[in-house]
Amino acid sequence: QVQLVESGGGLVQAGGSLRLSCAASGRFFSSYAMAWFRQAIGKEREFVAAISGSGGSTYYGDSVKGRFTISRDNAKNMVYLQMNSLKFEDTAVYYCAAGRLSGATMPGVYGYWGQGAQVTVSS
Repeated sequence: QVQLVESGGGLVQAGGSLRLSCAASGRFFSSYAMAWFRQAIGKEREFVAAISGSGGSTYYGDSVKGRFTISRDNAKNMVYLQMNSLKFEDTAVYYCAAGRLSGATMPGVYGYWGQGAQVTVSS
């Protein structure tokens, strides 16, 4: 069992930066692939980024490549999403997820989810 809690969301102007954090509880954190998804109002949940259990491999959705960076600290059971050059269209609820398949982009692959953190980018 893994419990996930996101933090760090908020309101930011376009072009600004924000860092999301995801705290995980439970054992064997490093055995889980981690990911960030987002869901805007009226839209489907969208893959943002993923990272392997060791942190050695990272994956990004096309819309955030070059602007967002995913990282993890296995000693602290933490996952981060650094978001730079934010755009209005990045506005969404961001979810942290844990699963067993590294690099998966489909939400259904992930068995554990946080409650979500709202990110609002003003234009």
